Amino acid sequence: MTNHTKSTLPTILVVNDDGVTAPGIKTLMHVMKQIGRVVVVAPDSPQSGMGHAITIGKPLRLDKVDLYDGIEIYSCSGTPVDCVKLAVTKIFKGKKPDLCVSGINHGLNNSINVLYSGTMSAAVEGAIESIPSIGFSLDDYSLQANFEHCEKFIKEIALRVLHNGLPIGTLLNVNFPNTHDIKGIKICRQANAKWAEEFDERMDPYKRPYYWLTGVFQNNDHGEDTDVWALEHNYASVVPVQFDMTAHHAIPLLNTWNFNVE
Repeated sequence: MTNHTKSTLPTILVVNDDGVTAPGIKTLMHVMKQIGRVVVVAPDSPQSGMGHAITIGKPLRLDKVDLYDGIEIYSCSGTPVDCVKLAVTKIFKGKKPDLCVSGINHGLNNSINVLYSGTMSAAVEGAIESIPSIGFSLDDYSLQANFEHCEKFIKEIALRVLHNGLPIGTLLNVNFPNTHDIKGIKICRQANAKWAEEFDERMDPYKRPYYWLTGVFQNNDHGEDTDVWALEHNYASVVPVQFDMTAHHAIPLLNTWNFNVE
């Protein structure tokens, strides 16, 4: 892919959920610009935890902004998924980009987090549109996070996807540990882990209760082939994800049930 002429460079859609000015997306733009023509469509404000939400019942704004030289950038008033939908229909006008990359998220999207993640939902929407798609996340929530050690891995993974493609209905969930000594890349499965959630109850000045979500991440999966294990051992985890949520293994069982409905 590195021998493309300018006219045949791949077109890459860059999205995220932390907002168009987030440091993570700036790094992703920088890496993708080395590979192809970059178009950015990102929320105008942070949209973490939005999952696959879309905007219904109110108008969306899509404004071209001048943030970084040589990159076409749009700020969107909607969710990360809205950004992908608008990009495909209004910017690319139905002519799909060659690749959709989302991130780099400030914070991990491993294990069960993939369900809540706006970063990953934007990538899922890209895959739904039949665009090869990847979500990238780093184990650092700070706005001063340093992403430089991830760049060579991001570039290599993106090039491999462009060269090899992905199975239909599949995208990649890539997470990086917060270390400059990443040992390599591990192809993993999603760990069986979840949040043990609590709501801290507090009082506002009018003595009305309000609640602040807290919790502890609990890993119930001790396999050495999971994303949690890979990250704990300083590997970048790559999990193939599908948006077909059918539990295919449960269909034979359900077919044994006798539904007595007349």
